[in-house]
Amino acid sequence: MTCGDATQKTFDWENVPKVKFRASDAIFRRDDGKPPRFYSGDLTLCFALCVIVAGCNDRGVTSSPVAYDAVHGQTLSWTGRTMGTTFRVVVWAKETRDDTTGYLDQKLLEQRVETRLAQINQRMSTYQADSELSQFNVAPPHRWFPVSTETAHVVEVAIGYHRATNGMLDVTIGPLMRLWGFDDSSTVTQQGPTHDQIQDILKRVGSQHVRVRSEKGGKQQAAIQKLVEGLEIDVSSLAKGYAVDQLVALLRQAGGAGGLVEIGGEVRAWGHRADDRMWRVGIENPLIEGRTLAQIVKLDNAAVATSGDYRNFRSYRSGRVSHLIDPRTGMAQATGPRSVSVCAKTCMESDALATALFLMGQQEGLSWSEDNGVAAMFLTIENGKLRRVFSSHFAPYLE
Repeated sequence: MTCGDATQKTFDWENVPKVKFRASDAIFRRDDGKPPRFYSGDLTLCFALCVIVAGCNDRGVTSSPVAYDAVHGQTLSWTGRTMGTTFRVVVWAKETRDDTTGYLDQKLLEQRVETRLAQINQRMSTYQADSELSQFNVAPPHRWFPVSTETAHVVEVAIGYHRATNGMLDVTIGPLMRLWGFDDSSTVTQQGPTHDQIQDILKRVGSQHVRVRSEKGGKQQAAIQKLVEGLEIDVSSLAKGYAVDQLVALLRQAGGAGGLVEIGGEVRAWGHRADDRMWRVGIENPLIEGRTLAQIVKLDNAAVATSGDYRNFRSYRSGRVSHLIDPRTGMAQATGPRSVSVCAKTCMESDALATALFLMGQQEGLSWSEDNGVAAMFLTIENGKLRRVFSSHFAPYLE
């Protein structure tokens, strides 16, 4: 599903390399221990949640009473934990995929999903000391640091988004996150960071200080390089979306005719539900607790991700600030409450752009979305009431 009219200007993807890593490249083995986290605290608090309102409460059957008989197939559904938050998988198949049981093997699929998630964490988590990115973050500058092809591609994509969004999406802001107290090891003071502290850390923040080297036919290993001392990479702003895309690829290869994957509120669906209806996902109202929905969107081979300021925040004497930090100024954003949701073909695109558009603000973000063919919805609270503002490209997703 595309966003917007084909005659309008679309997002310049030349600056955003496409990730080529496939689910078939995963090593299907179970690692010992629990998968490490990408973020501090409960990840469901880092971004506004998307609540699946149809098609995901099934345990072996779909929500429609005629769905199972209509397709003579099978629906599987399960949940788990990864990256410090929860995930949910729903997948259905039209025909036999296993000669012994006649159905998809749920136990095997669950193992493969867990293994794939553990593999992504092993490469890109900043909470596991021996992950590729954790080791890179403590490595000296001006040296190529060998990484997997997958990690190199994700970092390269992040740099592309950094350029395309005029620096709003930046995966090197980890030191700023710690400074503002959004880290398990941080010590928060009531005064908050000083101007001098912020300026000092900004010297080692900026994706323009990162270089990526691609693998070349076995002759050259993929690698990344930092150009300034103390620079760190944290791909939290697109990792959940990337992981969702990888699980969708895995489940489609396993024979899933349709399904939905959600990690910490970031959602992607493919195909239709088993009853041939479109997947529908609810977006949370940033004002009201209890998962009250502000908007329902339709997903036709598409994804949605939401970035908000009302769940993960810190309070200082100067006011309450969110975990969303402007990488250009080093300042944490004052809380609204407000949120931005983006629908796109991939969940990584939705995840990354929701963060960038939130930092741009409604006026600049809406203009950027219109110019670049992005389906975005901005939710704000004015005089105690919810206000929705959509880019024109969001129309195909509305109920």
